[in-house]
Amino acid sequence: MSRFFLAALFISAGIGHFRSTEAYMSIMPPQLPYPRELVWFSGICEIVGGVGLFIPRTRKWAAWGLVALLIAVYPANIYSAFHGMRVGELEVPKWLLWLRLPLQLPLIWWAYSNRE
Repeated sequence: MSRFFLAALFISAGIGHFRSTEAYMSIMPPQLPYPRELVWFSGICEIVGGVGLFIPRTRKWAAWGLVALLIAVYPANIYSAFHGMRVGELEVPKWLLWLRLPLQLPLIWWAYSNRE
């Protein structure tokens, strides 16, 4: 059951990268090139990783890929905590952006624990 929820979380988040590209672009550190493409790429990785968790032959690689992805996007989460994030016309509350930082660690563990 845990694997199902983790996979659904990543697939939903990945779809969100395409539905709310501008919101995700707003948290990209400005020194990174091609922010739109990076948002789309990370969305594809989340979808592929989430689907991969359902397939026994790809589960290990999907879990490791999601761990790597969570580590790779952590700087964008730090950037958003300091600089904010907009979703459409709404500003995401700063406390929520700061709360996301320590919650990333259990999410990494959850992905790691679903490698088998």
